Amino acid sequence: MLYALICNDKTGHLQLRLDTRTAHLEYLDSLGDRLKFAGPFLGADAKPNGSLVVIEASDLAAAKKLADNDPYAKAGLFSSVDIRPWNWAIKNPDNK
Repeated sequence: MLYALICNDKTGHLQLRLDTRTAHLEYLDSLGDRLKFAGPFLGADAKPNGSLVVIEASDLAAAKKLADNDPYAKAGLFSSVDIRPWNWAIKNPDNK
């Protein structure tokens, strides 16, 4: 099942995001095919202020474990993380 991780950064924590970015990207890369896509949300100033990460996991507990192991989460960047089951219905490359 796919899960959307909807992550909101703590206000005023852009530098923490920048300092942790390399480790975050390495972690996402280490997920291999479990990672479907990811990218930052942008504020009105065009600076990142959150993340959308879509992963494949066996269940909600496994998705939460993947989310908790993200270096951004471990560094305390997020004010909230909403993990929701998600159905990739349109333009899913796996549905050819």
